[in-house]
Amino acid sequence: MAPLRMKITRRPAILVTPLLPTPKGLLYLSNLDDQAAFRFHIPAIQFYRFHPSKKSEDPAKVIREALAKVLVFYYPFAGRLFDLHPPFPCLADLLHDVPGSQTITNSPLLLIQVTRLRCGGFIFALRLNHTMSDAPGFLQFLTALAEMAKGEAIPSVFPVWEREILQPRTNPAVKFPHYEFDQIEDKHGLQMAEMRQSSFFFGPKEIDSLKREAAGQGGKCTTFEALSAYLWRSRTRALQLPAEQEVRFLFALDGRPRFDPPLPQNFYGNSTIFPCAKTTAGELATKPLSFAAKLIREARTSVNGEYMRSVIDLMELRGHPLFTVVGTYLVSDITKMGFRDVDLGWGRAVYGGPAQGGVGPVSVGSLTSFFVPYRNTSGVEGIVVPVCLPPAAMQILEAEINETIEKASPFLRSSM
Repeated sequence: MAPLRMKITRRPAILVTPLLPTPKGLLYLSNLDDQAAFRFHIPAIQFYRFHPSKKSEDPAKVIREALAKVLVFYYPFAGRLFDLHPPFPCLADLLHDVPGSQTITNSPLLLIQVTRLRCGGFIFALRLNHTMSDAPGFLQFLTALAEMAKGEAIPSVFPVWEREILQPRTNPAVKFPHYEFDQIEDKHGLQMAEMRQSSFFFGPKEIDSLKREAAGQGGKCTTFEALSAYLWRSRTRALQLPAEQEVRFLFALDGRPRFDPPLPQNFYGNSTIFPCAKTTAGELATKPLSFAAKLIREARTSVNGEYMRSVIDLMELRGHPLFTVVGTYLVSDITKMGFRDVDLGWGRAVYGGPAQGGVGPVSVGSLTSFFVPYRNTSGVEGIVVPVCLPPAAMQILEAEINETIEKASPFLRSSM
């Protein structure tokens, strides 16, 4: 497939400030905000079709004015971080990397570019400093921005900062095993420098088939567990790791409902952690899919409020470590988030979500995939998953996925 090429005419970047005066001073970031896994800027992108009723309106102007309004309520996004503890093609054109904005501290926390298309649609691309919000928190912000873009004076949901409620305990105590932070030996010496990114589409037929296989005899399995187990196993096979190499599956899990009492409903900070399922490459590659799905299910159901507090305390005691990257595959599922539902006045987004896979701190990006809701060219609703691998391993993965799908539904693959 020929690469997509776009000719973008870019105007100079401007600084958008809150429309009205906002509080001044320092705000607390929790250990969940300030974990090493979130110290990066995460890009997202929204595509919108032409809407006849909006023919005379400029989306860039509408969004710029709405942003100034919403920053009155989400004013921390207009601030800066100081002294934290010592795929999409053409993305570089669609999201300008403003000079001086790349660092985590003392640089803009939010970057936005609106690209008008000749057809009348537009592309709304943005980059967020991940220490400010996780996916649910950021969606709350985008929803408020959309409300302002459509003329509302105040957001329907008022934001809650209150990161202080996630402070470590007076006597920090790690009460659970957190294997994701245990460093392990690399028995393969895998070099992840040269990477290829491809995206794979799984429609209802493929997902139902994987769920039946992953459930095992008489069991039940969620879409997340089945698809995660399949990709974890297939990716591990493709990398051809030594049988004795320990491998880990990490996944982003929202802790909001797991605290007791739960976090405030309108809290927009980070409450995401990365529970861990682990085994060896040999076991994972040779055992039934239900084996991997069971490990993931057990890791998911083990998380409660005490587990969340244990992670916060671990961050305090061990200096905000990054999870281990050796033998690790990380997935973030945004299929139920609703980024496509963000309506800026032009209707739902054709696509809404991460601009590319493989994002994160330098040592983590190539390990990360997103589960993104997607409608393919045949109109089939499913899940698209970007994966990063060395070229030789990607060929093996593609062959296995092609065999699994058995041409039952359209197969989407796009180099990103």
